Amino acid sequence: MLVPDLAMQTGSAVPELTVEMVVVFAIAAAAFVLFATEAFPPDITALIVMVVLIILGPWTGISPEEGISGFANDATITVLAMLVLSAGVSQTGAVQQLGERMASFAGDDERKQLAATLAFAGIPSGVLNNTPIVAMLIPVVSDLANRGNTSPSKLLIPLSYASMVGGMLTLIGTSTNLIASSVTAQLAGQYPSLHRFSMFEFTGLGVIVFVVGTAYIMTIGRRLIPERLSPEEDILEEYELTPYLTEVIVDADSTFVGQTVEEALEETDLDVDVVQLVREEGTFMEPLAGNRIRPGDILVVRADFGTLRELMLTEGLSLVAFSQVTEEELGPEQEGQNLVELVIPSWSSLVTETLESTTFRERYDANVLAIRRGSELVRERMDRTQIRRGDTLLVQATQNSINRLTMDRDFIVAQLATEPDYRRAKIPLAIAIILGVVGLAALGIFDILTTALAGVVAMILTGIVKPNELYDSVEWDVIFLLAGLIPLGIAFEGTGAANLVGAVVASSADFLPAIGVLWVFYVITTLVTAVVSNSASVILMIPVAVEAATRVGGDPFAFVLAVTFASSADFMTPIGYQTNLLVYGPGGYKFTDYFRVGAPLQLVLSIATVFGIAVIWGV
Repeated sequence: MLVPDLAMQTGSAVPELTVEMVVVFAIAAAAFVLFATEAFPPDITALIVMVVLIILGPWTGISPEEGISGFANDATITVLAMLVLSAGVSQTGAVQQLGERMASFAGDDERKQLAATLAFAGIPSGVLNNTPIVAMLIPVVSDLANRGNTSPSKLLIPLSYASMVGGMLTLIGTSTNLIASSVTAQLAGQYPSLHRFSMFEFTGLGVIVFVVGTAYIMTIGRRLIPERLSPEEDILEEYELTPYLTEVIVDADSTFVGQTVEEALEETDLDVDVVQLVREEGTFMEPLAGNRIRPGDILVVRADFGTLRELMLTEGLSLVAFSQVTEEELGPEQEGQNLVELVIPSWSSLVTETLESTTFRERYDANVLAIRRGSELVRERMDRTQIRRGDTLLVQATQNSINRLTMDRDFIVAQLATEPDYRRAKIPLAIAIILGVVGLAALGIFDILTTALAGVVAMILTGIVKPNELYDSVEWDVIFLLAGLIPLGIAFEGTGAANLVGAVVASSADFLPAIGVLWVFYVITTLVTAVVSNSASVILMIPVAVEAATRVGGDPFAFVLAVTFASSADFMTPIGYQTNLLVYGPGGYKFTDYFRVGAPLQLVLSIATVFGIAVIWGV
């Protein structure tokens, strides 16, 4: 391991601050604030940054051509292709089949369930984008927990963490790796030791991180993960809905008699929903709007006590004596009715909308009973509540509606569908295409961009992905986020801002060896990732890390790897990495749970990663 002498550590003097640097720093600072406050969705923030960089071109050095270059960047296009490939595998149900094998292996033993979750989430994440892997496994893991009488909270954070460390196994495991490879390639002309990553270039380091990370989760982490949801708890009790659901009977003189459910609700300004109608012929649920109300009908209504009291006084309704609405009554299997949780991913079209503006009830024949945001519950005025990414909706719907919701990319259904429309016959073809993409790129016959695009074409030609599903398979917010931020990285390098920051950080070499500076960069990158996103941090930090490495006499490639791995290692918050956000609601977690479990893991992996880099590549 190289530990340079003091003269090499200090390098050349810190460059003087220029107007151009100040402008770029100001834009970066504003972007940080927008990302942290979520004033706009991350992809919109990235587009704003791109436009401002172009408008201020005389100071940022970004021409219109450079400003939009992110859309033609090989990393952006490769990420797009990999998202389509992941969606194709999802359409076949291959991951769900893995989940079924996981369930048969794990049984009701919590340790086996945890080990199976780590293995079946981590290893596939090395060759498929890890976000779709987690999305596909949430219902599998939730079902596994319920069948084994284990709290879902004990398995869902491990599911996310395993996909993150698994994504570090190969070049295509995460979009972060692909972006890092592209940014590094752009700097290769100035730094001879830099080059584009090969498919398995850092797999050895990835294995170290994966083994250390899973060992931590199986031992220390397992004890730190709280049991937020009880495995035996009725879902209505879990959402604290029992006081909000009541059975009322329609009196003969009720104003509701003769009206449809929709007409009755439209005439009242009260915050009330009819979620079920019971009469002699049977039980009716969504779609309820067109059902005419008769005397003697029993309505299950969602309302708080004050609203219910006013409704009974003004509309001629009576309380059903000794009645308590249970999960079995709302979702009797013989009626084909179910209560199910829907997770809202960041790419959902419902984000920033309301249930009212999306006509959710009419579009999906489903009724939302409550919304959960981590540990926070929303049970009133839900129609006007703005939906956020990561929200979990408790929905009452028929099994047919749930099966349709399962195939809708706007939702992640935290329950296995009984009759999913998977193309299971295509599983061998899908696996062969993925292996072809990985193999041809690994052998150097074609680059990953070419093989990934060829894989997309192969999936379309073989019917794994239908042409009309192609554009729906892409998480466009991710694509616009990448494309919008790439010009900021160019501006950082071109104006000398990266050089200045690198020089400041490199000053730590006055009292630290090169490996210590490397660790400092790892830590800084994880903190930046927690505030913004993994994509933004890798774009901004790689040029800075390379400058710092040059100044301390270190290996720039080693510093690039530290930044790359740190950018994929935000375990301390639910918002810094998308997979953490996906399990936030279904696990019923508090924001602080991620810090409690993730901070020690972050520390352990920072040491393991830095020493792994030092041993394999030197510093």
